Amino acid sequence: MFRSALLVFLGVAVTGFMAVATLFFSPLCRRRAHSIHRVANLWARIILFLSGVKARVYGLENIASDGPQIYMANHQSDFDIFIILTYIPGQFRWIAKKELYRIPVFGAAMKRAGYIPIDRFNRERAIASLNEAAETVRQGTSLMTFPEGTRSRDGTIKPFKKGLFYLALQAGVPIVPITIIGSGSIMPKRSLRVRPGEIVLVVDTPIDVADYSLDTREKLIATVRNRIIDNFYDDRYQAEGKDNC
Repeated sequence: MFRSALLVFLGVAVTGFMAVATLFFSPLCRRRAHSIHRVANLWARIILFLSGVKARVYGLENIASDGPQIYMANHQSDFDIFIILTYIPGQFRWIAKKELYRIPVFGAAMKRAGYIPIDRFNRERAIASLNEAAETVRQGTSLMTFPEGTRSRDGTIKPFKKGLFYLALQAGVPIVPITIIGSGSIMPKRSLRVRPGEIVLVVDTPIDVADYSLDTREKLIATVRNRIIDNFYDDRYQAEGKDNC
């Protein structure tokens, strides 16, 4: 427990320092959001290093370099964020619950980074945020999302929220399914205990949304979710020494 407490303390300290540095230096940068994303990448790498967490990554060739995509990943732990920021290349923005924007300094840094807040409890505001996100994608910026809406407490992959698929159809760009394996063993939901170990990141082939419409959205949801589930239980990708069920 002492090690976990020390890691949490160091993590908070690093996060605070990075957030303050971002707010101080970002006004000096010509492309502010891009610069903040690079700071976030460094922040994530430091957290992983301090925590003794390593990764195996598959499928990075499925990340496009010539146009935006919408990434959809399963969500088990806060460490999913660090793994994604460290290993998914290029620029992208997050859709994040609005509660995070209330955190002093950190929330302000998220706003400057161009992250898009979503109100999970107000449908009208949520739709407005999704339309804003679709416009961000149409302008050429990829988005990172967690379609379960929150972290899975028992490690299983929960049903996906429909709103993000409305966003994908509005934006008209491919969805890239991302499977994260083993992060729930590193730091489970509602726990401050951090265990060193390995996380596996699997980036699957893009799914073209042009073949779907709002009327067939359920089929699109099932296609994306099944890709993630299949990789989650694929023996080739299991994190060493971890129980992912």
